[in-house]
Amino acid sequence: MRVLLSEGSGLTSRQVATRLGALGHHVEILSSTPFCLTRFTRHVRALHEVPRFSDDPVEWFYAANRIAKARAIDVLLPTQEQVAVLSALRARLEVATVVPDFAALRRVQDKIEAWRTLQAVGVPQPASVVVRGIDDLATVTQFPVFVKRPISTASAGVRRAATADELIAAAAALGLGKDELLVQVQVSGALAMVQALADRGRLIAHHANLRIVKGIGGGAAVKESVRLPELAAHLERLVQALGWHGPISLDVIVTDKGPLVIDVNPRLVEPVNALFSGVDLVGAMLELAKDGHPPAQPAGKAGVRSHQLLLCVLGAAERGSRRSVLLELMAALEGRNDYKDAAEELTPVGGDPVAAIPVVVATLATLIEPSLWRRFYTGATGPYALTAEAWRKIIAASEQ
Repeated sequence: MRVLLSEGSGLTSRQVATRLGALGHHVEILSSTPFCLTRFTRHVRALHEVPRFSDDPVEWFYAANRIAKARAIDVLLPTQEQVAVLSALRARLEVATVVPDFAALRRVQDKIEAWRTLQAVGVPQPASVVVRGIDDLATVTQFPVFVKRPISTASAGVRRAATADELIAAAAALGLGKDELLVQVQVSGALAMVQALADRGRLIAHHANLRIVKGIGGGAAVKESVRLPELAAHLERLVQALGWHGPISLDVIVTDKGPLVIDVNPRLVEPVNALFSGVDLVGAMLELAKDGHPPAQPAGKAGVRSHQLLLCVLGAAERGSRRSVLLELMAALEGRNDYKDAAEELTPVGGDPVAAIPVVVATLATLIEPSLWRRFYTGATGPYALTAEAWRKIIAASEQ
């Protein structure tokens, strides 16, 4: 099958490319930059330059559509925020894809709408309130809290506030008065990343893994698969209420009283730990793209560890010194401490030596100057970030 990935810069895209290549599919990618993470693997046969999605998602859509048609692509697979415009303009797309109905996507793409949707469905969340102006901030009496813009990517629109004064400053910085904001109480517990897949409202697969080591930008440098007993019931209610089709991902805090959802992503997020645990989300997505109805997969094995060496290196650099970069790299390469028995999920080099290039470049750069981690981080998320303006353009295009 000829598969075109919607983005080449993200972690998810890179993991999906490896899985598709292992399944024997022909993989090509779209990217607004020729030097993106997903290019550095033997599994990708071609890269096609497109306009930056974050600048004009509708222009990106028409470029992607033209390329998919010209390259005789079988499936255009959304691996980042492009799922929003592919869902909105699905009727104009001339190739198969896997996206939810746009009405369903609108109920979770916006953080405030997602909070309301989870409330309506009965999925537990931390205590939260929507604020519209400075006077509303006085209703917040429990700290610390997280202040969130309705639309943001990779935690770019989230600020933590430990006091009332910090709350006022965070809300002002995030544009209170121009837009509503969500203020959510911080809760204690481990962070779990949850991935799920649905077939028109039927839950067919799900997986959860804990963040063991924090990487750059709060990402999971080391993960461990886990079973959360209450999770399947929450997911079933959510996908059934939305009539959801395709992947959906949640960030969850595992508390003493059970999991609390703190974020929803209407797309696939980093599926390789799930694969190592026995849950093949990518393979099932392709079946959905072919109008198939994959059987429900059993829950994966708990206790399976994996790591992303690139995030380990950059996360150490973010914390601030050449020594921390070197120590983290040595621990990961030697499989010590948290890295024991953790397989590489992002850039496996077995049979794919070109996959080592991003890690080598990042290591050398941050050993010379640790602050260079910022260039790798912003350069990765910038091309596919969904901004408030881009979201407004998508909604307007869907209504034409």
